[in-house]
Amino acid sequence: MVERFLEADDPVLEEVLQWTVKRDAADIQQLLEWLPNAANRRDQRALFERAQALMRELNAAMNELDQLS
Repeated sequence: MVERFLEADDPVLEEVLQWTVKRDAADIQQLLEWLPNAANRRDQRALFERAQALMRELNAAMNELDQLS
């Protein structure tokens, strides 16, 4: 991790966004591991759609982190 000379304008928001990135990435990984073993196509679709929703959330958090820098 790179250390910055100046802190973000909102260090609490930065911590929340970093936690969100870490948590969403872990959740996406778990969902994708479950995907091939789902009982049926409907369950596979539900897991895939949840992973996609988390990826959108992850993307938004990463974009917000970029704006804080």
